[in-house]
Order: sequence, then C-alpha cells, then structure tokens
Amino acid sequence: MSTKIQKIGVLTSGGDSPGMNAAIRSVVRSCAYHKINCVGIYRGYQGMIEGDFKPMDARSVNNIINKGGTVLKSARCMDFRTKEGRNTAYKQLKAEGIDAFVVIGGDGSFTGAMVFNQEYDFPVIGIPGTIDNDIFGTTFTLGFDTALNTVVEVIDKIRDTASSHNRLFFVEVMGRDVGHIALNAGVGAGAEEILIPEEDLGLDRLVESLKRSKKSGKSSSIVIVAEGDKTGKNVFELKEYVEKHLPIYDVRVSVLGHMQRGGSPSCHDRVLASRMGVKAVEALLEGKTSLMVGIQDNKLILTPLEMAIKGHTKIDKELIRVSDIMTT
Repeated sequence: MSTKIQKIGVLTSGGDSPGMNAAIRSVVRSCAYHKINCVGIYRGYQGMIEGDFKPMDARSVNNIINKGGTVLKSARCMDFRTKEGRNTAYKQLKAEGIDAFVVIGGDGSFTGAMVFNQEYDFPVIGIPGTIDNDIFGTTFTLGFDTALNTVVEVIDKIRDTASSHNRLFFVEVMGRDVGHIALNAGVGAGAEEILIPEEDLGLDRLVESLKRSKKSGKSSSIVIVAEGDKTGKNVFELKEYVEKHLPIYDVRVSVLGHMQRGGSPSCHDRVLASRMGVKAVEALLEGKTSLMVGIQDNKLILTPLEMAIKGHTKIDKELIRVSDIMTT
C-alpha cells in the first residue's frame, strides 16, 4: 500500500442514520491498524471550514458501535457550496496535516466531496449513510435495515389497536423520492396497500381495494404511504377522501417521522458499516479517490462519486408483485 497518506479525516454530513457511528469506529480503527493517524471532523463540512478537528485513536471509539445518530455530529453547510468556503476548508485540512478524508452521508455530501476533489485533487472516499436507500451503486445504505425494523415494529403495534377498534390506519413513512422503506416494510408488516412514489396507485384503485378488503371480511386495514407518494394527496387528505367515499371505515393517521432515523443500529447495519469503513480507508491507501463504497451481491464495490450522485435506484418490481399477491 502507498505510504503517501499519513493522516485521514472522517466526517458525517447531511442527515444522520443508524450505523454512522459503527462506520466512524471502523474508519478510526482501520487507520490504527495501518499505523496512520485519524482525525474526527465535527459538524460535517461546517466543522471542516471552522477547523473543528479532534484526533481519534482506537480507544476513542469504544462503545459507540451500538449507538444511533453520530458522535461527530452533522450540520447542513451552505458555505461549502461556495468556492470561498471550500478554499477555507482546504486550508484548514492542510494546516491540520490531513491528507485525505472519508465522508459518511448521502448524495448532497457526495456532491460536495466530488467538487472538492476536482478543485484541489484532494483524496476522498464516500460511505453511503441514509435510511432512504436511495444511493446508486449499493444494494444497501447504512441505516436502511434499522429503519425497516423500526417501521415494522411500530406497524405491528398499530395493527393491534387497528384490530381492536376495527379501524383503517394510514401510516406515513419516510421516502420523499423513493419507496424502498414503504414497500419493504409494507410487505414485512402485511399492509393491505402500499403507496409509493414509483407507482401511481390512484385514489379510485385505493378505494376499490379497501372495498374488496371489507367484503373479504377484513375488519381493519393498514395502508403504508411513502411521504413522496404520487397520488397528489398528502396523508391527511387521503384520510378525508377515504372517509368521504367509504364512511364505513373509522380512519386514523400515524406519521412516523424522525423516529425512523433513530435507535440502535441493527446487526446488519453494524456489520455493513464495519466492512465499508475498512474498505474506505484501504481504498485511500491504495491511491484511489472520488469513489463511494457500496455493496452488491454481498461483495464490496467502488463506484465513482459522480455515478453515485447522478444514478437512480430502482424499485424492486418483484417485491411489488409479491405485495399485490399478499394483499389478495
């Protein structure tokens, strides 16, 4: 491996996701294993601009693998979108002796890293951390599996009260542009209908489906709605529409919100984060840059940041078919 890089920075940027701390731990301990220094960059790119750095060693990441959120904190940074801001960040990195950095985040974070790399030829590697699973070049992003388990657990609880009171529940989950959480959690929790951005179910089909459910003997129903669903109605308008056209239903709404982004990461996310952290550090030491670590067919791969940013994930059509069969 190349010995050019002697100090690697690590930061978390954008929204937090379960598994970020496990990835930080992996980066720090991989640096220790390869006998190079590691620096934690606090508050994302904002902290990079302000020089908010702290040396980290193998012991400084004890007991964080099980924690949600990010010990390095995260912040949106408008200044990093400007040339002046990035120039200040570059000067801070050079003053600290940082030779490369690993950024854990989503497409916005990767865009900043890619532009920074292009301007300063500064080595960067990305690790995808977002519960939405909407990054091209990886089957799973950090936090997705944990978020699914959280959603399914909550829906199971909601179903208990739905069954007890013969109610219809609309449950809104995160997924502004993609329906991965809604589709997977909906199948896993046995939802009667799943509304996602990729498939326009239409209000008439939804009503017909609910009518069939009622006729088949179902006394309660759960409908999962991704926040970016294309029916043209938000979840509360959906409630009003169904109440108007199906007054037999007692309708309730539950918006899960940010609870989906919290909590202790699942074993899957901890293992994935550990693998990705090692791969990120070793890619930098091998002279690679402007790439994102991803996983496909249980093998770690590297995808150019530009492709990760511009590419689009696809919804699993087979899972949609399974969902249609399960709602019979």
